[in-house]
Amino acid sequence: MSKEIIGLEPKNVWKHFYSLTQIPRPSKKEHKVVQFMVEFGRELGLKTTVDEVGNVIIKKPATPGMENRKGVILQGHLDMVPQKHTHIDHDFEKHPIQPHIQGEWVVARGTTLGSDNGMGVAASMAALESKDIAHGPLEALFTIDEETGMTGAFGLKPGLLDGDILLNLDSEDEGELYVGCAGGTNANILMKYREETVPAGRAAYTLVVGGLKGGHSGLDIHLGRGNSNKILFRYLLHCEKHHQMRLTSIDGGNLRNAIPRDASAVFTIPVKNRKKFEKCVGEFYRTVKAELSVTEPDLLIKAVPVDLPSYVMDKRTQTRLIRAVYGCPNGVIRMSDAMPGVVETSNNLSTIKSANGEIVIQCLMRSSVDTAKEDLGFAIESVFRLAGANVWFDGSYPGWKPNPDSAILKEMLEVYKNKFGKVPEIKAIHAGLECGILGAAYPHWDMISFGPTIRHPHSPDEKVNIASVGKFWEYLVETLKNIPVK
Repeated sequence: MSKEIIGLEPKNVWKHFYSLTQIPRPSKKEHKVVQFMVEFGRELGLKTTVDEVGNVIIKKPATPGMENRKGVILQGHLDMVPQKHTHIDHDFEKHPIQPHIQGEWVVARGTTLGSDNGMGVAASMAALESKDIAHGPLEALFTIDEETGMTGAFGLKPGLLDGDILLNLDSEDEGELYVGCAGGTNANILMKYREETVPAGRAAYTLVVGGLKGGHSGLDIHLGRGNSNKILFRYLLHCEKHHQMRLTSIDGGNLRNAIPRDASAVFTIPVKNRKKFEKCVGEFYRTVKAELSVTEPDLLIKAVPVDLPSYVMDKRTQTRLIRAVYGCPNGVIRMSDAMPGVVETSNNLSTIKSANGEIVIQCLMRSSVDTAKEDLGFAIESVFRLAGANVWFDGSYPGWKPNPDSAILKEMLEVYKNKFGKVPEIKAIHAGLECGILGAAYPHWDMISFGPTIRHPHSPDEKVNIASVGKFWEYLVETLKNIPVK
């Protein structure tokens, strides 16, 4: 039963998390959860507002004797990534998530769980509702649309919040404090094609690539997982060369910040080549399966006969498209010199869609070094412009530069050591936390990001560790008690 998680400790956090799972809240469709948060704040008698872009701000006065402490902003995002297994019937705009306990973890039934960032939001709600936690002036900032553009963070205006310290509750490894993050930019590619008559004597197939793990295009990019778009186009190049393939359509990936798990292409080949082609697909499947045997044990590649399509893509565009996608940089581009083991620069070739004479391709580039991100953009632009495509960039957001003199960092290191008997790790993350954007509007903020242990965010395998939620909550409570004086 989904409600079994309400009985988990700490109950005051898990009850709010469960409530969030019951509210549809995919990115850009947060109106229901925004209204829920407004009602929550006002029922507590706290000052609650919604800014002009849809962020919710709730303010709570300091508890007695704590009025002289620096103000703290607890921050998380309301939206979640809508990903599901292909066989699952789930409408993220209508259906609740079905969380359940699986050993030491809470998971969902065939969909993303929304622990990213539902756990952070739930902890903030528990702090706002509490009557027995000592804290200074407290504010909660719940942003919208973090996952598909950080619209809420970009739209936050100066002057709405009064605090000095931002605690971002959107990291995914308990026992680690994040003090920096990568910036990102979207690369958008548009190619146009002509529809031509299907040549005579053809057979049609849909080539399907699936069964991949996918995952977060920042946190999981270094794990060597397969990218369904790259695998698909690897075979399309071979198929064009050896089987006289004529392409009709492409449908690969669905979110710019998720490593694509599924991709398919519809195309035709000469009827006389069918046996040779079907044997070749099997050989290709075994080849890629062997290459990715550790990272992608459930990889599926198959060719399914279908009815002849009404058209094929013009040959010139087909050839340029296949070679451009094949040559597009993807995955880890460079590891960090400053922080060993951390990815510096990467690209996720996330979506490729064709319809009505247009092919739209999206990439999400990330880097903690702005010039490296710019250089990667030039490489992608060069590949696709040589193929005759239109390329433009948008959605750029800054990274968050670590502050070695952070007062809240020093305080939280000491709190963790006293509470748990060890020093937490200090890290930077190869993902787009909102801290970089929010810090631009409030440059005086001292910022830290931390959270419970979450695995496989942005995929249907997403899960949150139960024990880590308890430690995360205890750490947050102890931190609020020890905020420095003004």
